[in-house]
Amino acid sequence: MTLATRGIHCLRQFAIKAQQDLTAVQNAVTERWSNGQTEGQINRLKTLKRAMYGRAGVDLLRARMVPLRTTHIHLKLRKTHRE
Repeated sequence: MTLATRGIHCLRQFAIKAQQDLTAVQNAVTERWSNGQTEGQINRLKTLKRAMYGRAGVDLLRARMVPLRTTHIHLKLRKTHRE
């Protein structure tokens, strides 16, 4: 199988799958709302987890996930809570 025929095969498979799920494809094109923001946050979390695998615990993951301003508040609350 050459590269050209493989590319055509992939395109054909994509068209078949899109046809099988035609309702979802139509809704994706016509609806005004999107779950893109949610998918972006999930992707961000998975990327961070992959990058940090085996390096540190939950505290470092939390510090990297929470925005900088909130992290300082979170750390102050933890110190207060420990006392």
